[in-house]
Amino acid sequence: MSRPGRGGQEEVTLVTGASRGIGRAVARTLARRGGHVVINYKQDKDAAESALEEVEKAGGQGSLCRADVEDPERIAELFAFVERRYGRLDHLVANAAAGPARTVDQVELRHLARSHAMNSQSFVVAAQHAVRLMDRGGRIVAVSSLAAGRAIPGYAAIGAQKAALEAWARYFAAELAPRGVNVNVVTGGMITTDSLGHYLAATGLTADDIVPHIPKGRPGSPQEVADAVDFLLSPAAEYITGQNLVVDGGLSISAPFCGHPG
Repeated sequence: MSRPGRGGQEEVTLVTGASRGIGRAVARTLARRGGHVVINYKQDKDAAESALEEVEKAGGQGSLCRADVEDPERIAELFAFVERRYGRLDHLVANAAAGPARTVDQVELRHLARSHAMNSQSFVVAAQHAVRLMDRGGRIVAVSSLAAGRAIPGYAAIGAQKAALEAWARYFAAELAPRGVNVNVVTGGMITTDSLGHYLAATGLTADDIVPHIPKGRPGSPQEVADAVDFLLSPAAEYITGQNLVVDGGLSISAPFCGHPG
């Protein structure tokens, strides 16, 4: 059964970077409650269409919108699509992310610019557009990384911008609360996605370097992150805003977990 959004209509949720990984799991999970899920993707249309099929099989309705959220103009087009099709927005899940796996001395200006655009700027611009469509209140959830608060080898370019994202989320939460908009962050630890595989390959680390430091004794799944996002979008989280829900199996409370290989 679909759940009505604020104002009695079915919920409308936009998930960026939803064709794979955590974003895809979020889209599929939200579809189980019914409503409409807008699947944003950058270029892999086949993967996006496959994600849309999962949304529909799960009981929701979906639509696709291609947009590279690294570009503010494309973000504007994405939200124009949402407004034309639905007239409003209940939830934004800012999941899209990208950046190089390089040590600090290897990071170039072009890497800094892209990481800022993808991991911090895109959230700010998307949230600004989203709140204009949330005239009855709404929810915004950003997906972050443990690297925002800990120095993880090869992750500086992304981690620094994720830290900025978390700071922005707190400011948005404080200023949008009177308008009925909650803003929170979900931070994943070692989550089994394609991105994790690329990171391990680039740094020379292996899962065996990290898993022994996870109290739960295993990596997490995209579904477990999606479940946390789902909670923050639910009525049960009405009084939660400006917070960071960490989904890492206890990794962040353990001893230092990522040394340089060798």
